[in-house]
Amino acid sequence: MRLFANLRDLAEKAFDETTMEDTENKNAGQPAGEGSVGPKLVRLALPVGIIAIASLVYGFLAREPEEKKRPKAPPRAIKTRVAEIELRDYPTVIKTQGHVRAHNEVSLTAQVSGRIVRIMPNFEDGGFFKKGEVLLELDKADFQSALIAARASLARAQTVFAQEQTRAKQARLNWEDLGYSEEPNELVLRLPQLREAEANVKSAEAQLERAETDLERSEVKAPYDGRVRQRVVGLGQTIGGSTPLGTIFGIEIAEVRLPIAGNDMAFLSLPEGPDDPPVEVNLRDALNPQNETVWTAKIIRTEGALDERSLELFAIARIEDPFGRLTDRAPLRIGQPVIGLVPGRVLENVHAIPRVAVRKLENIFLVDKNDLTLSQHTITPIFSDEDFLIVRDPAITSDKYLAMTYLIFAPEGAKAEILPEVGAEPTVQASETVVPPMTTKGKKNT
Repeated sequence: MRLFANLRDLAEKAFDETTMEDTENKNAGQPAGEGSVGPKLVRLALPVGIIAIASLVYGFLAREPEEKKRPKAPPRAIKTRVAEIELRDYPTVIKTQGHVRAHNEVSLTAQVSGRIVRIMPNFEDGGFFKKGEVLLELDKADFQSALIAARASLARAQTVFAQEQTRAKQARLNWEDLGYSEEPNELVLRLPQLREAEANVKSAEAQLERAETDLERSEVKAPYDGRVRQRVVGLGQTIGGSTPLGTIFGIEIAEVRLPIAGNDMAFLSLPEGPDDPPVEVNLRDALNPQNETVWTAKIIRTEGALDERSLELFAIARIEDPFGRLTDRAPLRIGQPVIGLVPGRVLENVHAIPRVAVRKLENIFLVDKNDLTLSQHTITPIFSDEDFLIVRDPAITSDKYLAMTYLIFAPEGAKAEILPEVGAEPTVQASETVVPPMTTKGKKNT
């Protein structure tokens, strides 16, 4: 470019000099045609030639070199790990969650009124007790006085009754001694007085029995083997016959209310009537996933109606010995959340697709065993859990592998390069690759 500019400047300068010479000659009065024609032509041809040469040089230098066409690179194979997908029988397990609750929980009350004079150590929050154990005592003085008075009343009534019996016998003997042939009436034989005396005896006996019962009820006893949830009374407090003393619950059995989703009901056979067999369920700790303890329970009944909001059916599972009093099993707590695993029916001749192989919108990638090409396929699960999606799909055949690697971009029909399993011996050729069985093959829910 600089060379072309210099040549152009030189040509313009020569042309200007020729033009100026002609102008001077004209001003001097010399005719334009006079003078030497040769030098003028040389001076005019020189800038024209320079411009022509510069144009040729510029055109040559400004021409862009032709780019060499590169051959298209062959498409790269998409690397993926694969697994065999075979037909199998898959036992379904329905996962649900609930809270442990007491089977029998009541608010304990006294049956008599009085002042609390003693509270036993087992009648504390969280305390255990056995059936018949005394939990607290009321002041017995009034009950003992009532018992003494009832015994005295009974003794008086029994004495009067004995006297009336003697008088009735004597009245009959007197009637017979007088020689009357007709039968004497009840008044002559003092039978009304005798019945009254007998009734007074029975009344006194009932009062004595009531006094003894009240004295016995001054000691509040446990109605069953249980545990104290909360005590709400204190020493020295005066209570009535309906005053709540605390909340207790039984420890022999507990229950869990497990919700069953509507989609999962088809896989279960839950007991509906009293003669239906129970369904076993395994319970795990929902608070501590590292806790490997498994509690066994049995679904013995279901609630008769679906929940109006969630349309779920609640199944009631019963747990024997929830606190581990009879065994070495870890105890459960009332109110503790647990995960229930309910075994359902077995699905026959299905494909179990691991969740790690499923992409968004339930898509999977299949690899043809013959030409190792990728194809995308959408599945419709008939059952799913945390690990697998269970399908019945005729498009999933034995001549295809399941791609296990997460593929960000996998066009339809792209070639696949099968990667060996971690820790496996590397393969030499893709066509000779022996695909190991699916690592999740045979895995069942527990």
